[in-house]
Amino acid sequence: MSINRSQLVQKIAESTELSQGDVDKVLAGFADVVTEAVSKGDSVQIQGLLTVETVERAARQGRNPRTGESIEIAATTGVSIKAGSKLKAAAKG
Repeated sequence: MSINRSQLVQKIAESTELSQGDVDKVLAGFADVVTEAVSKGDSVQIQGLLTVETVERAARQGRNPRTGESIEIAATTGVSIKAGSKLKAAAKG
């Protein structure tokens, strides 16, 4: 089962007794802060829950699966999301 944004807002509103509108604003603000931090190359860490950071991927040789031809894959910047200890423990059950 997955939870979409509106379900997440509803569950947080129920557990915090905040309005769904307020929770939605907080969630939007959180998304803005994380997006801004990542765009600057900074990381965001919520202790025990998750860490979001940028990662540099070096240029490398790859292979076209259709033709088997060797190709050059350019260097790029990506995003890494790592689970924290509490999230890992919850996944184990």
